[in-house]
Amino acid sequence: MPFHIIRHDITKVKADAVVNTANPKPVIGSGTDSAIYEAAGEEKLLAERKKIGDIEPGHSAYTPAFDLPAKYIIHCVGTYWEDGAHGEWDILRSCYKTALALAAQLKCKSIAFPLMATGAYGYPKAESLDVALQEIGSFRLKTESKNEDMDIYLVVFDDQALELSSREFGAVEQFIDENYVAYQRAREYAPDSRAMRRFRGEMQSVSSLHHIGTKDILESASESINEYLRSHKGQSFRDTLIKYIIASGMENAEVYKKANIDRKLFSKIISNGEYTPKKDTIIALSVALELDITQTNELLKSAGRAFSGSERDALLRVCIENKIYDIMRVDTLLFECGMDTLS
Repeated sequence: MPFHIIRHDITKVKADAVVNTANPKPVIGSGTDSAIYEAAGEEKLLAERKKIGDIEPGHSAYTPAFDLPAKYIIHCVGTYWEDGAHGEWDILRSCYKTALALAAQLKCKSIAFPLMATGAYGYPKAESLDVALQEIGSFRLKTESKNEDMDIYLVVFDDQALELSSREFGAVEQFIDENYVAYQRAREYAPDSRAMRRFRGEMQSVSSLHHIGTKDILESASESINEYLRSHKGQSFRDTLIKYIIASGMENAEVYKKANIDRKLFSKIISNGEYTPKKDTIIALSVALELDITQTNELLKSAGRAFSGSERDALLRVCIENKIYDIMRVDTLLFECGMDTLS
């Protein structure tokens, strides 16, 4: 049951269920509500919505999706943001909980959410995103096996910023501003400068592969490094992974859910000692198992892989070094920085 964050118009997302931030009364509201009515067919959708009647804040109800590329529209009613001390958190949490429960009841294989209540309701984006990630994450970890195949999408419209929390985005911004940008400039204009030597020293601490020179780590293509590592592997990837799973005390199901990877893929990794997953999958497993950077490097090395000197890999290292072990938040950071997500 992977989580995905995408930039799209929610009225065009192909999913079994699309979530609408609905008006509590059976009338057409503004923002997402208006867009969904227009795309689905206003008269048909409004007629069905009137059959439901009023919806209490925090509650959800469903209608057919009509002309949308979906089966159902799940109508959730939020609340206006005042100051966070008037039950706003509880109501928004309930929106996600009831919508996900309803999607499971309808046997949906996919559901798409907007960043709820951030439009006309005025909910701050950072707080709304926190609620979304917390409730979706909780549902993914607690859900029954029959619902594990539900894909959950968080849909961001156009260039809408997510306004990530300062704890997460601040650490990444600081690293990129102070290190990666300095490295790129030094590499281009002064390859033997003090700044370049300093960055190389920091990169050396990232890698546990002491038999490979730092210059090689920075300047070799990732595939060249991987090829080198494949010929110098020790313990197999599967054995190394199992070692860390046992040390974590987690059940297998918790591991693959926290890593945001498919159950079938995880089963293949565990059952087939010859199978080598993609680097992103290995990093996702490292995040799920809450490995530190040395342990992550060991897991990567066991699969014949390594971090490269790319900005994306720098960001991923910063997440691990700052103990950002929620894979959905890692993906959100990548998304906000315009990079490919892990899943």
